[in-house]
Amino acid sequence: MQYIQGLLRLDKGKANMERMEEEIPESEYRAYQHFITNSKWDYRAVINKVCRDASEVIKSVKSKSGRLTGLIIDESAHLKRGDKSVGVARQYAGVVGKVENCQVGVYASLVNDNRAVLVNERLYLPRAWSGDRQRCRQAGIPPREVNYKTKPELALEMIDEIIGLGAEFDWVGGDGLYGHNGSLRCGLDRRGLLFILDIHKDETVYLEKPVFSIPDKQGKRGRPAKRPTADRPPVKLKDYINQLGPNDWKEERKVRRTQKGWKKSKVHLKRVWVCEGADGEVKERTLIITQNVGGPEKTKYSLSNGKIQDYTHREYAWMQSQRYWVERTFDDSKNELGMSDYQVRKWTGWHHHHSLVLMAGLFLLVQKIENETEAPLMSTRDARILAVIALFGTEKDLEIRMKQMKKRHRKRQADIDRR
Repeated sequence: MQYIQGLLRLDKGKANMERMEEEIPESEYRAYQHFITNSKWDYRAVINKVCRDASEVIKSVKSKSGRLTGLIIDESAHLKRGDKSVGVARQYAGVVGKVENCQVGVYASLVNDNRAVLVNERLYLPRAWSGDRQRCRQAGIPPREVNYKTKPELALEMIDEIIGLGAEFDWVGGDGLYGHNGSLRCGLDRRGLLFILDIHKDETVYLEKPVFSIPDKQGKRGRPAKRPTADRPPVKLKDYINQLGPNDWKEERKVRRTQKGWKKSKVHLKRVWVCEGADGEVKERTLIITQNVGGPEKTKYSLSNGKIQDYTHREYAWMQSQRYWVERTFDDSKNELGMSDYQVRKWTGWHHHHSLVLMAGLFLLVQKIENETEAPLMSTRDARILAVIALFGTEKDLEIRMKQMKKRHRKRQADIDRR
């Protein structure tokens, strides 16, 4: 309880054990350190409980919104110094947009409309770690976790775990790192899961189903061909989009909620064929392309194993757009719950800290949902401030904060109405 109170009370960059000792009554640094680093409590049981409870919360949201629930996979980096922290290495950190010394976690988030919550996590171990058994032992990594796994492999591992817990979702989403991975797409096919995964503009697809065959040898020189070749060339998405005319797009006016109202997009759907997996099997997919309307020019490409006729242009565009909310959960978790502020080096400490951040994140989501009738624009920061005042302030403090929040919300609603 003291640790979660510390995560809530302390601002970004300060939610560590030393500051918690100063701010949380009757707390003590060595007790925190033992609790997070050395104590044997089961962080996986905590995460599983968070996942099951979050599923029930999101199910109640779905019953009101009538929209499908997504399970979004994404990774997030935590900048760290030195080389002792478990999994730390020079690797790409999206938080700064370049290669930095950091730890990277892969996360799963349940999302329905603008309600999202993190429900699972995995720490990514670069090869520099998985290939060094002694280093892994020193960091307390269990032997079963030492083998190298890619981020898409960790994603499938989490998805299986979430399914096993009985958590409910309708489709799986992710960015280009996951959408580009044919093995992940095939894995979701085998599990009977609908996916809408982003891909890059350099991805190639076939506009008609190709037939592969080994070409006849041409001439007397050289060796006979051994690899099958398609009877038609693939096309890059960045070239395909240039072939589209105005009639190939459908404008949708309500794709995703924003702070200024509804996001509008042009949507294009196309049946395509893609080579999947190591054996190069050709599978039919639905290509989803969206472009912003009335805002910064931005194009997004996604592939789905759903048929074109299964969902409308708006539904596909809405599902594609929901990845936005997992980015918001990362921002909220780092800015409001000290997700990156931990001071631990070992495997157990990293997961202990994260399990409590996930628990605190679910707590704040519940506060927003329970108060949405009175305060429909309540943000995670609003919920956190009110929780801190309720825990550590007076009734007068709470009254003042409520008045401030309502004044902000009236201005924000006026902006939405004007738009």
